[in-house]
Amino acid sequence: MKWNGLLLLTGMCIASSCQNSDSTDPADCSLSIPTTKAPQSEVTALKQFIDSTGINATADERGFYYTINSPGTGAKPTLCSDVTVNYAGTLTNGSTFETATDVSFNLSRLILGWQQGIPMISPGGSITLYLPPSLAYGSQAQQGIPANSILIFEIDLISID
Repeated sequence: MKWNGLLLLTGMCIASSCQNSDSTDPADCSLSIPTTKAPQSEVTALKQFIDSTGINATADERGFYYTINSPGTGAKPTLCSDVTVNYAGTLTNGSTFETATDVSFNLSRLILGWQQGIPMISPGGSITLYLPPSLAYGSQAQQGIPANSILIFEIDLISID
């Protein structure tokens, strides 16, 4: 399951604004956190889900919702950072499609919602992201994830490498 998660998250960077860097050295990094916004129709659907379930989450101007469970301490990751995380991904019906512990990724190679959400916390922090389809996997179905799904991720940021 750990490898499926690695392939799932690293294999999909659906936004054209997602760029790969030849170097992950923060001193050489010229990438910035994407400002891509979700379409209003997706934001509306996500807000309806948040409201109907009574979730206490903050709306981000880019169209996703989040709850910072713990902010962590120290520096926050940049798009060029390698991050080590524990995470669980669920659908709005509560079914879990993926979990992984102690996995590392370069933030620039992850879905937009992670690129935008993970830099809100520091190592030791925890965040719950509620992502509309365009900031997740969009219209492309993935193993265990139907196309155009709202996704929920519980993410613990272990370290920035």
